[in-house]
Amino acid sequence: MAAPFFSTPFQPYVYQSSQAAVTAFQILGGESQIVQIMLKAQEKLIAKPGTVYYFSGSIQMDNNYIPENEAGFLQWIFGKRVTSVVISNSGSEDGFVGIAAPSPARILPIDLANFGGEILCQPDAFLCSVDDVRVSSRVDQRPRNLEVGAELMLKQKLEGQGLAFLLGCGSVVQKILAPGEVFIVDAACVIAMTSSINFQLKYSNPTRRVVFGGDNQLMATLSGPGVVFIQSLPFRRLSQRIARAAAAPSLRDNPKFFMQIALLFFLAYVMIVSSLILTDA
Repeated sequence: MAAPFFSTPFQPYVYQSSQAAVTAFQILGGESQIVQIMLKAQEKLIAKPGTVYYFSGSIQMDNNYIPENEAGFLQWIFGKRVTSVVISNSGSEDGFVGIAAPSPARILPIDLANFGGEILCQPDAFLCSVDDVRVSSRVDQRPRNLEVGAELMLKQKLEGQGLAFLLGCGSVVQKILAPGEVFIVDAACVIAMTSSINFQLKYSNPTRRVVFGGDNQLMATLSGPGVVFIQSLPFRRLSQRIARAAAAPSLRDNPKFFMQIALLFFLAYVMIVSSLILTDA
C-alpha cells in the first residue's frame, strides 16, 4: 500500500533573481559541489580562503584583509580566518573562476535583493560573493543567546544587492514563516535566515544532558515572518562522529565519565547518610 500523500511545510530552495543583469554561474556536482562563476571585465569576487579551485588566464587573485568587511576582529577572537580571497578580472574579455565547497556540502545561491538586501548566516556558511555584498559580524546581545561556541554566538550579516553563495550539508530546505508562526529547530542546523525573524535559543532538559550527555542540547525558536534555510547534517556534527569512530575506545568517547562517577558516589553518600539519620531517629 502506498504511503498517503501530505503537503510538507518545507520547500526545496530554487534560485530566483529579480535583477535585470544576472551574474552567470553554474553549480556542478552532487554532494561536494563546485560553483563556476563568469566574471566580466573589471568585476571582482570575494571568496573564503582555501576554496578557489581554478580560474581562467585573465583572473588575478590576492589574499588580503578587506577593511569594509567588519568581520576581522570578532572572527579572530573565535579562531576564524580574518582574510578573504579577492579575485578580479583584469582582462578585457569575460573570465571564469571555480569555487569549491571545503566540505561535503551543497551550494546555495542567494540573491540578496530578494531578501530585502540583508540576511544572517552562520560564520562557516559563507562561501563567496559577487558585486555589491558587504560581510560583517554581529553578536546577539540577549543574555540567553550568549552561548559558548562561535557557531551560536557569532553571526555573519550579508548586506547589499549582489549575489552570495552559502554552504549547507546534508539535505537543505527552506521554511517560509508566516507572521507570528513559531518554528523550533536544532540550532546547529540553521544555515541562514532573514533579519525579520526573531531568534531565541533554548536548552532542552539542560540538567539531564549535562549529566548524561546527548545531542540536540540547544534548540532554536524562530518566530516569523521571514525565510529560514536549514541543513540536516551540520559539518561539525559529521566531523565529530567520524573522529569518534576513528579513535580508539577510551574515555574520550565519554567526556562526562568522571562527572557521572562523581554523581553516582554523591547519590550513594546521600542515601547512606539518610539511612543513618532514619535509623537514629
